[in-house]
Amino acid sequence: METNKISLVELIQIFTEYRHNIIVNIKHLQEHYQRTSVKRVRGVRDTNGELIQPWLQTENVDQAEYVGMGEFHFNRNTATINMLIKRKVKLAKSADQTPTLEVAGLLVNDLNSFNNYTIVSDGKINVKSLQVKISSKKAFDLLKEKGVLNAKNFDFRAEYTIQLDNLPVVATDIYYSSIDGLFNQLAEIKVLISIISAHLKRESDVFVAEQLNEFKKHYLSKNIYINFPTTNEYTDIHTALINGTVESRLSYKIDIGSQDILNFSKLHSANKFLNRMYRFYDKHTQELITKASFEMAFNQNIAVRQRLLSSRIKITKVDELMKPIFDDFLGLEQNGVVADILKKVGADTLAQLLQDKQAGKQIDKEEMVAALTVANTQLEEYAEKIYQGKISPLVFYIGCNGVLPENMSTKAMTAEEAAVKYPNLQFSKNEQQGTFFAVGDSIIGIYTKTEYYSKNTPILNHL
Repeated sequence: METNKISLVELIQIFTEYRHNIIVNIKHLQEHYQRTSVKRVRGVRDTNGELIQPWLQTENVDQAEYVGMGEFHFNRNTATINMLIKRKVKLAKSADQTPTLEVAGLLVNDLNSFNNYTIVSDGKINVKSLQVKISSKKAFDLLKEKGVLNAKNFDFRAEYTIQLDNLPVVATDIYYSSIDGLFNQLAEIKVLISIISAHLKRESDVFVAEQLNEFKKHYLSKNIYINFPTTNEYTDIHTALINGTVESRLSYKIDIGSQDILNFSKLHSANKFLNRMYRFYDKHTQELITKASFEMAFNQNIAVRQRLLSSRIKITKVDELMKPIFDDFLGLEQNGVVADILKKVGADTLAQLLQDKQAGKQIDKEEMVAALTVANTQLEEYAEKIYQGKISPLVFYIGCNGVLPENMSTKAMTAEEAAVKYPNLQFSKNEQQGTFFAVGDSIIGIYTKTEYYSKNTPILNHL
């Protein structure tokens, strides 16, 4: 292999920069695409395993041969890069193709479908080539300079084939910046996102409950995204493996954690932690509410207090991280941690509303729902920026090469060795088979996992 070739990651960076000047032959992509997961079909299965299909279906607004270049995203835990392609679709009745143009007072004739195509799967190139047209001479010249276009002159009418499978996946001489402190920063954001999401589970800052029910009946989310129920194409995995419908491969999952908390999966969901550490009760009757949830927090008659913990409950490092955030959000202790997180991502409106609420002011529910919705988006975007900028590229490098970058080289540990050195870490049964590295104040864990995927078939109806 030529050592001076641009890497696939570098090529994707160029695609991203010029994505509005490059269109992709979608039919070629679909016809040559290899699935990396099990094919799912729309519908649910009854008690007999028979597929019940949705009463609505989607149809592409156009049958164009080309679509806009998709958005590329690194997976957070594996050496995988997906290209997300958006297409205009319309809803129609499955029985007679009658179009559905309006739902709950909203026109739904301008919907999008979102399909992920895996470009790199577990460090291996999955899409051998892309057939594209290029509308920018600057983009053409750059791709030609990097050696991925075999053409002399720019021609916006021409279709070019860009080979991906002859490129090194990653460059070998990249320096990866420190990830010190990122786990705790992201963990705090994830805890706050979980609290906000639990509040908003059945709430919208735009639509009323009756409209949300109508959307659900028409397979639309409260954000007006298409949300069909799906199920595996097979009913029994063992039969599917025997008859060759499904095959398996070994995958490597890579997690980051701290010296106290192994990874993000150790964090409790908002409602689980609420019931673990707190009690909701009726202000008037003082009656305790079992199975409390943050959806109830909008009820003005409900108050919260600390739970009296029994000696059987062992306080963990996860509890110590989550509890100050919950205490502050619930108004039980004004430690400023929630305001600090919110202001860091620019969610000043929610920070002010929570401060007003703690001061005893009555807060309008609609105003709070709107602020929570905006803050949730800002927190998600902030976290995603950290992942895509610092964590996912490192995960990708490790997954592709099987080793840490040279500037992070450190001795591998078994779970037993890591547990002795860092006694606060808790390992699940599967995690006990992992390999661990201490990098600064972080712990990187690598685990093997069996993944299943459907054998190659054309995916013209790709979900």
